[in-house]
Amino acid sequence: MSVLHYVRRSLPTRALMVSLGTVLLATFALGGVASAHGSVVAPASRNYGCFQRWGDDHQAPEMRTKDPMCYQAWRTNPAAMWNWNGLYRENLAGNFRGGIPDGTLCSGGHAENGRYDALDKVGRWVTTPVSNNFRVRLFDQASHGADFIRVYVTRQGFDALKQPLRWSDLELVGQIGNTPASKWDQAGRGVSIDVPASAPGRTGQHIVYTVWQASHQDQAYFLCSDVNFSGGSGKSASVQPETDEGHSASVLDRIVQTVSAWLPST
Repeated sequence: MSVLHYVRRSLPTRALMVSLGTVLLATFALGGVASAHGSVVAPASRNYGCFQRWGDDHQAPEMRTKDPMCYQAWRTNPAAMWNWNGLYRENLAGNFRGGIPDGTLCSGGHAENGRYDALDKVGRWVTTPVSNNFRVRLFDQASHGADFIRVYVTRQGFDALKQPLRWSDLELVGQIGNTPASKWDQAGRGVSIDVPASAPGRTGQHIVYTVWQASHQDQAYFLCSDVNFSGGSGKSASVQPETDEGHSASVLDRIVQTVSAWLPST
């Protein structure tokens, strides 16, 4: 008899829901929220965008047609969205191309045992309109600062709807060097910084790829954002990332909703 089957038989429905919710929340807290740090919030990284658009109702049936790439990401591994700020790799020693093979750039080379692999899927990701001169806003929840932040954009002619992302598809369009968190802007319970980028000659859908090397240890973040060079202000959107407390509370709410869906009605 499985543990879950035993628990189902031994506990009332509400107690079962609370027990499972507590276990799942502890799992996410230990493996994600407690160790998570930041992401690109404008133009939103793939998993942060999915979290922002669907986090309050990640089981909404309309997501399948309105936002199919987020739909497949939520169903592949919801933790990739709940832990939108934990997509990093450690101890690569700057060997990013060696540690992150072509086709796996958006997952950080299968970071966290493949938690973010759905972000590598090719398809019609929701895009943010930008001009050829734009800014990337990075939110640092733990105030680590940066040894450097590098912003790349796919070359003109890259087909984001059909081609997996390779290192050779990227061109450097903006960067900043060592910048301690004290020089970033206050943003909620963390800090944020804007990195200017210039991508002349781009039209249509592209991928912005941000590499953030944090300063506190050898920890690097690899973040894909989908954009459309079709005009727009080119300014960073006003984005207020969730705080630790708000994030944890929203995770609990969604876990309870998910567990409730598993249980028979009473």
